[in-house]
Amino acid sequence: MMSGLEAALAEALSPSWTQRVRVGRDLASFADAPEAAETLVGLLLDVEDTAVTRQTAEALARVGTVAAIRLIALAVAEADDNQADWLQTGVHDVFVGPGGALDVAAACGKLARDPEEAVRRGAADISAWVDDTRY
Repeated sequence: MMSGLEAALAEALSPSWTQRVRVGRDLASFADAPEAAETLVGLLLDVEDTAVTRQTAEALARVGTVAAIRLIALAVAEADDNQADWLQTGVHDVFVGPGGALDVAAACGKLARDPEEAVRRGAADISAWVDDTRY
């Protein structure tokens, strides 16, 4: 019998955008698992449907851990302008609730010292999004 992680990974390449959205939400809690990280970044950069990008970004931002925000930062560093807009929208969706921006900001602060330049660059962009919503 497959674990929840294995089942979600198997469904990540589904042609159905609604199924990929569900996979992004399901995998968000596994952001610190190396086997889920690549799949999550792929969902964040989904070329077929922006809903997958937005919902996966929102799910990861709601998790709010350094590992989850690191994956968004990696995607931001690789995203084209359209993808970046939907990543930003997904992250902003979390700011509606209490404390969401604080968790994301704290994670970005830690990622500012990440050894990978792309992560630092993406985290700086996300941090700017957080600052824009505070004022």
